Amino acid sequence: MNSDLLLVGLSLLTWGLGEGAFFYFQPIYLQQLGADPVQIGFILGVAGVAMTVAHIPAGYLADRLGRKPLLVAAWCMGIFSASLMALAASLPVFVTGLVLYNITAFVVSPLNSYITAAKGNFSVGRALTLTSAMYNTGAVAGPLLGGYIGGHFGLRYIYVFSVVVFLISTFIMVFIHSQPLEGHDPENPPLNLLANQRYLGFMIIAFISTFATYLPQPLTPNFLQNQRGISIEQIGLIGAIGSFGNVVLNLIFGQLDARLGYLAGQAAVALFTLFIWRGTGFFWYAIGYFLLGGFRVARSLVTAQVRGLVHGAQMGLAYGVTETISALPAILAPPIAGLIYNQNPAAIYPISFVFICVSILISWRFAPRTLVPTGSPVIEDFPAPGLSG
Repeated sequence: MNSDLLLVGLSLLTWGLGEGAFFYFQPIYLQQLGADPVQIGFILGVAGVAMTVAHIPAGYLADRLGRKPLLVAAWCMGIFSASLMALAASLPVFVTGLVLYNITAFVVSPLNSYITAAKGNFSVGRALTLTSAMYNTGAVAGPLLGGYIGGHFGLRYIYVFSVVVFLISTFIMVFIHSQPLEGHDPENPPLNLLANQRYLGFMIIAFISTFATYLPQPLTPNFLQNQRGISIEQIGLIGAIGSFGNVVLNLIFGQLDARLGYLAGQAAVALFTLFIWRGTGFFWYAIGYFLLGGFRVARSLVTAQVRGLVHGAQMGLAYGVTETISALPAILAPPIAGLIYNQNPAAIYPISFVFICVSILISWRFAPRTLVPTGSPVIEDFPAPGLSG
């Protein structure tokens, strides 16, 4: 692992600690501030809009201005928005901070581009899942600390803790090196993304799988607390186990072929829905959250598969479009989950299980089997193009 990849990993590890401290408690804190389940779903949907709109511009700018400036800007914006959430004494102010925090998701495409370029001897899939595992290693301790702080001092103080940790993470990030911009042969320009049928076809698959695997997640903390009687501290412990699952499943599935790991990640989330739905105690819910790590694995391996379908000079833009498509479920799923929860809190889990099974079948049939960018020379070690079938 080269020094830049190590620094990025360490910065993500610390950020995971800070974000993990409040992530699982956000729906509960919204409830404490006066939001009902439908409002929580709507608020999370609005936050999803903020998260979605920034990916494509950020990817475009990463290809033209460089990746490091965007990474540092996102880290600094994260500090500001987390500070606003920490200082908020009312629901509108907190939601403003939450929306601003979600805008920092624009960092994903420059970050993935940076990791891809800094991968050294690793495959793209392994580099992405390894750095994701480092983030989630930090996120293992985050929910435990968040549960302790929230249980003893109130959920608001979790955000104060996170701001301090984010400052440390940002300090590490500023030491990474800038990367040169990638170009292309003017005589042989890469195929326009909108004309790249393999890439566009895979985006449809990515949307379906991400929506299916995200749908059961937004209100599960509320379900566990309100319907299953799980305490704040126990939810923190479950969240930590979930983050540990992210680490383990990233390391295991990241060693597989990207397509196979993508399918395995979805299957793990399907099992999550069953354990939350039919589980009868803390042990089963913890296993469910451990398996929820398959969601992040699948997201990372979507990106790994995209890299073989586009030219290197389009990498930031392609990753930005991919993240936009993958983030759309964060807009659509929470309001739908909120409406279902309001009618029958447990119904979301069997519905999601069936949807995920359909998504696995679609992904198995149509996800890329071999990877080479269309209309450009072979890039690095990707052998061949195409969606199956």
